[in-house]
Amino acid sequence: MTDRFSNFADLAEHYAREIATPDYAAAFMEQTELAKLSIEHEPSAAEMPDPEAAQAAIEMMLATVFDLFRDTRMEDMASEVAWGIANSFHVVAKRLDNREDSMANRLQEKLREYDPSEVYATDLEDLTTQARSLAECRDAMECMRDHAAKIYLVETGRPFSPVRGSRVSSKTNASMIEARDYLAAQKAQRREQFAPTGPVVVFSGGQQFTDIAQVEDYLNAIRTRIPSMVLATTAQNKGADVIAAAWASSKNVPVILCKPDASRGPSAPYQRNARMLSFKPVEAVVCNGGGIQANLADRLREARVPLHIVREAGAQNEAPPARSKAPAQAERGGAKRTVNGDDLPPF
Repeated sequence: MTDRFSNFADLAEHYAREIATPDYAAAFMEQTELAKLSIEHEPSAAEMPDPEAAQAAIEMMLATVFDLFRDTRMEDMASEVAWGIANSFHVVAKRLDNREDSMANRLQEKLREYDPSEVYATDLEDLTTQARSLAECRDAMECMRDHAAKIYLVETGRPFSPVRGSRVSSKTNASMIEARDYLAAQKAQRREQFAPTGPVVVFSGGQQFTDIAQVEDYLNAIRTRIPSMVLATTAQNKGADVIAAAWASSKNVPVILCKPDASRGPSAPYQRNARMLSFKPVEAVVCNGGGIQANLADRLREARVPLHIVREAGAQNEAPPARSKAPAQAERGGAKRTVNGDDLPPF
């Protein structure tokens, strides 16, 4: 936010670091010699797209959009078009993911219908090839989506958020082993996506909270002590939660978006707060906001989770109201504080 550059070479180098890409080579890796995307297709020996060319194409697409509209009356629309590009990769990746899930279900059914015949083995190999081929394409599409999302974040300062979502017995033959290996790998991947195994840090803040520096200071300090942290936010679409999500995206920190269940009515946010404790968080940050944040803070205190309360200077609900900014800054840099008897770092 405050970086200054004396020449374009330094600026270009900084920009390249900010949009550091996912591992294209790994995402575009071919798992099988032949690919088959559906029962109608014949197996194909066609290769995956070149990963370097795919990376360059994503950067060129997004850069072209922002360059076209920059310093024109349509500049504000560049972010919407760029969001659409990133979302198009997300939509296709989601469809491939659904097709892969469907194929995985068919594999499960096939495994339960064991038949020692050669026809059975051939059918099982065919289904496994289709599932792996779909997984290859999905990985590549997700890689390009994540890259586009990172460029979107750097250019707009906002994290990309899609509209919609947010897996041997003695009779076992080689084809069955391969099918089971695939299903086990898929299930492990799904678990990590939707229930990350890293230590969870809970975060919430009001929609009017705008102090980016304070949020980043706290989260950077926690990540220094807990490098493998997973951030769980209350998923509001503006304010502190968006700042935290943008920080997580820039640091490649996994995020769990804990949205309230709208079908539960006015109590939904408070029930969501209760569910967040099921993640067994190791630490929490709550920025000033309203009753939802106060409720979450109370629940965290009751569960004896180390808690940092962040108050934006001048906030109406800061106590006491007359407290000046200088003492608040001094408190942040002072000695260790305690919450429920637990020592917390001086930040």
